[in-house]
Amino acid sequence: MKINPEIFRAYDIRGVYPHSLNEETAYRVGRAFVKFLDKPKATLVIARDNRLSSPALHRSLIRGVVDMGANVIDIGLSTTPMFYFAVAHYGYDGGVIVTASHNPAQYNGFKMVREKAISLSEESGIREIQKLAGLEFQAAQSSGKVIEKSVLKDYADFNFKNVKVDNLKPLKIVVDTANAVSGMVIPEISKKIPCKIDHLFERSDGTFPNHPPDPLREENLKILKKEIKDKKADLGVAFDGDGDRILFVDEKGNIISGDLITAMLSSLILKNHPGEKILYDIRSSNIVRETIEMAGGQPVIYRIGHSFIKEKMRKDNIIFAGEFSGHYYYRGHYFCEAPIFVLLKILKEASKAPFSQLVKPYRKYFHSGEINFKVKDKMASLRKLKNRYTDGRPLEIDGLRIDYDDWWFLARPSNTEPFLRLVIEAKTKNMMEKKKRELSSLLTKN
Repeated sequence: MKINPEIFRAYDIRGVYPHSLNEETAYRVGRAFVKFLDKPKATLVIARDNRLSSPALHRSLIRGVVDMGANVIDIGLSTTPMFYFAVAHYGYDGGVIVTASHNPAQYNGFKMVREKAISLSEESGIREIQKLAGLEFQAAQSSGKVIEKSVLKDYADFNFKNVKVDNLKPLKIVVDTANAVSGMVIPEISKKIPCKIDHLFERSDGTFPNHPPDPLREENLKILKKEIKDKKADLGVAFDGDGDRILFVDEKGNIISGDLITAMLSSLILKNHPGEKILYDIRSSNIVRETIEMAGGQPVIYRIGHSFIKEKMRKDNIIFAGEFSGHYYYRGHYFCEAPIFVLLKILKEASKAPFSQLVKPYRKYFHSGEINFKVKDKMASLRKLKNRYTDGRPLEIDGLRIDYDDWWFLARPSNTEPFLRLVIEAKTKNMMEKKKRELSSLLTKN
């Protein structure tokens, strides 16, 4: 059987159900994953999000795994961080979660990890699994076993293990889980903190009827922002479709970009861990590097993508990492996404002063956010920009970033969508807007 090659991405497998990805795909991915691991009688964690197609894909995936003789720990409905926790914390040989993250309801896919929740990328296994999924294998002489396991309580307890919450104030928080799987985690967290939580869209519904589960799109935060103002809340929080991204909104309804949260958390973490390395992605504001250096840490700028970041963190023993997109990784959480850990740290800070005041010192520069351009040839566009801006300091670890003393830009091909993404930051708003017009003109002429 030929599987659609376009579903195999840089960090995961993802496509539209049932057109580019279906139950047969899931079965073959399960078989291929066991073959790839090459561990007789491996024990693998299998999980899923709450999309309407996820139960069927989950069943077929399990069938593929056990037909190859591997055992399954079925943790059922789960966020992606909870899935990572289950693999690493209990010492299993790897696992697969059925999810399409923040994509709309018609999408689905698979995220895969080896032992210790080491994520697969296209360079470390996804391309090999693509090849294996198209082959035929002899079924194992004896099928693997399936054991159901609940991990929610252990996961919640783990998040509080090294975070003291006794000095938390009874803050008013609005949490939007977009009818997605993070809705199952919030009640467990609320039992352990004194905060009053107004939980929006907590009911599990894989059609995401209220808004798509992508908190990076501002239109998806309209209801959250209104609720914050109406309830006079201290803070707003939004999760994405599989719960590995977290986004914050202050008491005035202002969205706090992920790099500013990275800067704030870096300062807090380095107080107790001086001299440690902290990673931030190439889209992030210069305030992140400056904050890490001022707090006595070692800043590491790196490429975008959870698989690559985790690999770098393990290699260099980096304590914390943050992405502009709201992914935050912590060494104490097996180098994986730690959104609840981050939430608890932010709540402790918000107990000291209004959150808008706490963030204000980090709003030093003017940042455009990501701007998408549809271009005919992404690489030709990058070459054009490189030839145009030869007097700057280039960095090409992920697309093209060129730095000047008073501004910088990053242009990079998206790994998940057909876009060239542009980010600009400058010391003044006028400079940022000027350079945005200039670069936009160059890219739209392409």
